[in-house]
Amino acid sequence: MENLVINLLNGLSYGMVLFLIASGMSIVMGAMNIINLSHGVLYMIGGYVGWTVAVKLGAPFALGLLAGGLAAGLVGLMLERGFLRFLYKQPNEQVLLSFGFVYILSNLSLWVWGGWPRMPFTAKFLSGSFEILGRAYPKARFATIVFGLVLAGILWWLQDRTRVGAMVRAGMDNKEITMGLGINLERLFAIVFFVASFIAGLAGVIGAQLLGVYNALGLEILLLALIVIIVGGVGSIQGALLGGILIGLVDAFGKALFPRFAMFTMYFTMIIVLLLKPRGLFGRKV
Repeated sequence: MENLVINLLNGLSYGMVLFLIASGMSIVMGAMNIINLSHGVLYMIGGYVGWTVAVKLGAPFALGLLAGGLAAGLVGLMLERGFLRFLYKQPNEQVLLSFGFVYILSNLSLWVWGGWPRMPFTAKFLSGSFEILGRAYPKARFATIVFGLVLAGILWWLQDRTRVGAMVRAGMDNKEITMGLGINLERLFAIVFFVASFIAGLAGVIGAQLLGVYNALGLEILLLALIVIIVGGVGSIQGALLGGILIGLVDAFGKALFPRFAMFTMYFTMIIVLLLKPRGLFGRKV
């Protein structure tokens, strides 16, 4: 019973990190029809900046969290304003350009922070553990679950219950009519891209509590984010949340029960979902 609960919590905490990185990328793909393969590198940049502020400079973890989000958000905004906005209807060029930025930003990060990995770090009040069914469980992992659920609620509210969210959904359904109503889609898309990149940076700092930060992390987390988006469906916060939780649980229990085939269990889950729901669990036609 203890192992079941611990694996369940581990899966949920990892799933929340996957949700955070996948949610922004999913909304960008759904609202803007942009395939931004550099999204994983923004996660890595957020983690590095958060480490620099919270560990190297000794600032509070919350300040490192904010700095990581802002750094990733600003880098993402520069990519969108400087390059990707000219390729809205050119998916092949989007893929090539954003993948090129994966290597550019990875090498810049290597130059700035070096090649050695940063160990997991967290806020002082989240260090240590508490007892669950006689087993110690890290406070940071539990806080990750809470943070992910709170942010999921905020994002759902923004997307489904606010005027800005209504404009984003309208842009997803019909860009021409939305522009005809006087909505400045270019400005709206810039805001969406910044918010998505900001969340990726937050995810990088939150994920650093579990995984640490290292230079190859950008590509690794990108692959996992794509799996979550495929499972949950493009353009859906609910889909990203459910997909992240599902893949997180599959990974946790896969490592516990089938350690040699843990990675395969995620791909197997993705294949099953695609066979049953080709657009994902909450997918929509975009």
